[in-house]
Amino acid sequence: MNRRDSRFDVPEAKCSVSALLLLPADARVVYVLGHGAGAGMHHVFLETIAVMLAELDVGTFRYQFPYMELGKKRPDYHRVLHGTVRAALRAAAAAAPGLPIVAGGKSMGGRMTSLVQSVAPQPGVAGLVFLGFPLHAPNQPSAERGDHLRDVKVPMLFLQGTRDKLADLSLLAPLIDKLGSNATLHAVAGGDHSFKVLKRSGRTESDVFEEMADTIRRWTARAFLLDFPMHRASSASPL
Repeated sequence: MNRRDSRFDVPEAKCSVSALLLLPADARVVYVLGHGAGAGMHHVFLETIAVMLAELDVGTFRYQFPYMELGKKRPDYHRVLHGTVRAALRAAAAAAPGLPIVAGGKSMGGRMTSLVQSVAPQPGVAGLVFLGFPLHAPNQPSAERGDHLRDVKVPMLFLQGTRDKLADLSLLAPLIDKLGSNATLHAVAGGDHSFKVLKRSGRTESDVFEEMADTIRRWTARAFLLDFPMHRASSASPL
């Protein structure tokens, strides 16, 4: 397993930010993974999904947005967030040459990536994977934040909890349907925006993360005709 820390420059912020490559020996693809608005790339959510994906031969390239790198709480302006996404994609391509790239991430990280991709297709990006797409503010149902998705021309996978207060499935599902074969929705039963499930579901958080990692691997293999090695069960520790 290749685990390598690095940094890359974000011209729009006039600074550099941290990145972390986790690349299994048999990696078939690299997932460029942006964090959510309230937690950085070392949050246990991203660490866990990265380890579980590595067990399934999916590499990850995590990175910080400038405000998080500097210890600030308020996210950067969109110009800086978008510039960071573009710079991260360039850095990931250089760190794992020759491997296809899927991009996206948790909540804000995924949405910023899709906004960038909708404006101009990014070199080497074969698809997008969203870990909880933030369609609207909490308990304020609206689908406007998803309007730009119709301009994304690469395949997209949406992993979404059925209890997510930032994405009413009665709005998100029809939006995804309108995108046609370009978009796939995988609903995580009982999951909230952080994919946590209620105890009465009988499922553990580890069960949910294994479901998500396996879904990403299977979708990637099918969408891009990748020949993964025989499936290996994840050995990542439960949260």
